[in-house]
Amino acid sequence: DLCHHCQKPQRCFLSTPPQSRPTTVLLSSPLLFFSCSRQLKKFSLCTITLSKNILHKLQLNKYSVFYPPTKITMSTPSFTSTKTQSHSTKPIQNQKMGTSGLRKRVSAISYTSTEMENLSQSEYYRKIASKYPHLNNYVRNFLGALILYLQEWMGSCALGLDGTEDEQIEEWRLLIGGDGRYLNREVIQLFVEMLYACFVDKLGDETKKPMRIFIAQNGTMSTPACSNFIRENACNLGGFILTASHNMAGPNGDWGIKYNNQHGSPATERITDRIYEFTQSIQTYTDMNGEFPQIDIGKIGITTYGENSDFIVEIVDPVSHWMQLMREVFDFVMISDFLQLHRKRFAFIFDCMHAVSGVYARKLFVDELGMTPEQLTLCNEQALEDFGGMHPDPNLVYAKNLVDKMFDSNSRYSMGAASDGDGDRNMILGNQFFVTPSDSLSIIVDYADKCIPLFKHGLKGVARSMPTSTSVDRVAQAKNIALYEVPTGWKYFGNLMDSGKLSICGEESFGTGSDHIREKDGLFAVLAWLSIIAYENRNTTPNDDIVGVKEIVQKHWKQYGRSFYCRYDYEEVDSTAAEKMMEHLRTLVEGRIAQAHPKYNFGSCEEFKYVDQNDGSEADKQGIIIRFTDGSRIVFRLSGTGSSGATIRCYIEKYVQYSIDAHNTVMNDKSQEVIKGLADIALELSRLAELTQREKPSVIT
Repeated sequence: DLCHHCQKPQRCFLSTPPQSRPTTVLLSSPLLFFSCSRQLKKFSLCTITLSKNILHKLQLNKYSVFYPPTKITMSTPSFTSTKTQSHSTKPIQNQKMGTSGLRKRVSAISYTSTEMENLSQSEYYRKIASKYPHLNNYVRNFLGALILYLQEWMGSCALGLDGTEDEQIEEWRLLIGGDGRYLNREVIQLFVEMLYACFVDKLGDETKKPMRIFIAQNGTMSTPACSNFIRENACNLGGFILTASHNMAGPNGDWGIKYNNQHGSPATERITDRIYEFTQSIQTYTDMNGEFPQIDIGKIGITTYGENSDFIVEIVDPVSHWMQLMREVFDFVMISDFLQLHRKRFAFIFDCMHAVSGVYARKLFVDELGMTPEQLTLCNEQALEDFGGMHPDPNLVYAKNLVDKMFDSNSRYSMGAASDGDGDRNMILGNQFFVTPSDSLSIIVDYADKCIPLFKHGLKGVARSMPTSTSVDRVAQAKNIALYEVPTGWKYFGNLMDSGKLSICGEESFGTGSDHIREKDGLFAVLAWLSIIAYENRNTTPNDDIVGVKEIVQKHWKQYGRSFYCRYDYEEVDSTAAEKMMEHLRTLVEGRIAQAHPKYNFGSCEEFKYVDQNDGSEADKQGIIIRFTDGSRIVFRLSGTGSSGATIRCYIEKYVQYSIDAHNTVMNDKSQEVIKGLADIALELSRLAELTQREKPSVIT
């Protein structure tokens, strides 16, 4: 590898353990070492002479940086007890996982101060107080139900019911990651103790194989990195991600957990429904009566438990596997060359929102892409358990500090971006310019085969969630790419990816991703935009003006027209009132809409229903769509990402085809003025204010 600054060879090392070593390169002047073991095959090492010709032929990234390996510590069994303790319990209501897992207020899963005072007299509580003093039975019940599901899954694997031959399974593997929010450390400790109790007490001979629990260092690994890690490391039990995504954290915030299957995809409804059945029938949960030792999740290493050292806890680096994947997906050389060429003209600002992206940002933008301190500004970089009191949702309201810097009349920044609590969402900004997530998806699809190596042979298909604007539909049609419309929820994209039908997908809720993993990926979108900007400026000189974010978007509008798009969020609405409003919308008939609003050419009204093309599962009541003949739409749906009450989302989309006469309209930077007529119709038809007693939305995006 060549140093960014002195252009001399530098010594580099592989950072991942041999059993999960990905395809990568190691440079140790004057020799080049490389391996090829993507499918966990037997590791082999070769050496060849380092030369520019070889680097070119192997298409190696001359700027890639490999971090020195962290010393992996092994230990003799630190705990061998098999004395478990069963605790009687009763089912607890409201433990059904939604679109993005289970999310609850911290207060709902914590002991009150009075309860803690009363419990302090208990011998059992005194044993566990140092490890997880705050967690009440809500968490224990839910973890117990998850373990019951895992037991059932392991049994089906042992019997070959899932299509897996039992002899192919050498050990059970499970990942635990998360966004580092408040109480995650306690939950990880409790979860591992309960898993160990299940391992020594509940597993029969047919399922008793070694069990390896991977835990992200400090419990912090982004959702996209978790998806990749599950896939790269053959986690046949999948993974649990402790996150409430973009919801606030801390003692007064939210806590959450979601399950991803062995493919790295969010659990399907069949899985979450089965877990819910266990939550409603659970009678006991089992632990080690507080005797299980404290786990140091801050130190990378391996600790074994059990008489045969067959229960293994491995603390892993949260960054290295995901970073290697990004080197394979994108052309880091092209991006780095652009940044170097325009280091005096291109400045970038990224808001980590005191969340999980802070673990990745500096390593990506500085160590990998070579951004200088003059080019790069990282805001709120330190990852905190309460996200610094911020609402880690990358939109125009909650990322106000970033927005103010980008829209300042004297802003020096060419591009700005932000990600959310668990690193799977993104917001893209240009200088005094906001890119809607729908436009961002469309533009990434339009440029993908030109500047992103993963897609150089074309796209298999593209997809959007139903509420997302139809902007990408026009790109797919022009490029003759298959298009899929799915309900909100990344699991629907995952099924299409697993069947080989989908390459790039996105949601209007600031989520963009591709089939490199089975989750949306905030930094993937940022890298895609850096690739597009680098591509558009490939023939420029240091003295030329940069073709920036705004110019790229406006060029796109000229070619495909523009969907003016806006979303109204009404958060924490009374659930009964929200359902009443949706029931009212279901009663609307086409004639009534057409008669009431003759100036809009009404097209159709329907409730969206989806049948999965792979497993035949059905998802109904996914939202009300009111269509107009000019391509405009109004959509209403209830969101499943809140922790209390209901969130009503109203989506307004007005399409304007580009022409010379329509130039000023298409380029109008005041979307609210363009869509106002449709927004008024939406509020009138839904009777939202009347039925919910909410006059204004919580957030307008």
